[in-house]
Amino acid sequence: MLKDITIGQFFPGKSVIHRLDPRMKIILTGIFIVLLFMAQSILALSVGIIYMLGAFLISTIPLRLMAKSIKPIIPIIIFTAVLNLFFINTGDMLLHIWIIKITTGGVKTSIFMVVRIVCLIIGTSLLTYTTSPIALTDAIERLLSPLKRIKVPVHELSMMMTIALRFIPTLIEETDKIMSAQKARGADMETGSLIQRAKALVPILIPLFVSAFRRAEELAMAMECRCYHGGEGRTRLKQLHISPRDFVALIVSAIFLAGVILINRLI
Repeated sequence: MLKDITIGQFFPGKSVIHRLDPRMKIILTGIFIVLLFMAQSILALSVGIIYMLGAFLISTIPLRLMAKSIKPIIPIIIFTAVLNLFFINTGDMLLHIWIIKITTGGVKTSIFMVVRIVCLIIGTSLLTYTTSPIALTDAIERLLSPLKRIKVPVHELSMMMTIALRFIPTLIEETDKIMSAQKARGADMETGSLIQRAKALVPILIPLFVSAFRRAEELAMAMECRCYHGGEGRTRLKQLHISPRDFVALIVSAIFLAGVILINRLI
């Protein structure tokens, strides 16, 4: 299960999506999120699905990664679906047993919310799949640069966000190794009551925290040895430039967003 988590991973490539300016990719991701939350019908939501699938196909990222990005949030998806199914009581009654009521409105809302969450996770994952951590740091810093006028440490915030995102796969891999080592020593983490399973996590969490702090200390030491002093006076090997393909991607995204707005008005 842990090996299937792909959050924060970068997959190098030469597709159009990979070669887009990282600032534009962040903006396009924001447009996609707005598009999903503005969709008020299945038809409008299908526009977002087409937009997401098209971006994945253009990026040449394997489609199997879409399923891997969903696996970690399956419990959240199920919980959301159950809540909407049993607590939305609009429309015609389909089933009524004691206090359990299932209506057509509840089924529709449940399906709608599940599809929206799945699209949200898959679509936003494409940003980290196609953007290196360094490029992502530079893009976030450039987009937040106006906040420097009010003394906000933009570079430090961008660096912390990117490092946290970058170390998610590393910590997942470390967790998997610790769990395998504990199982080899006879630890049982899959049976027993909820309290027993929670107690079985203690031998995993303690070494994981120790490993995380050790990695943080090693990273800090490496940055100090390389004379890193934040964003002041820092130069970049690769400068960010907006190209015509970035404007084309922005126009296409705006067309999809306009399509969702139009569908909402007509339906």
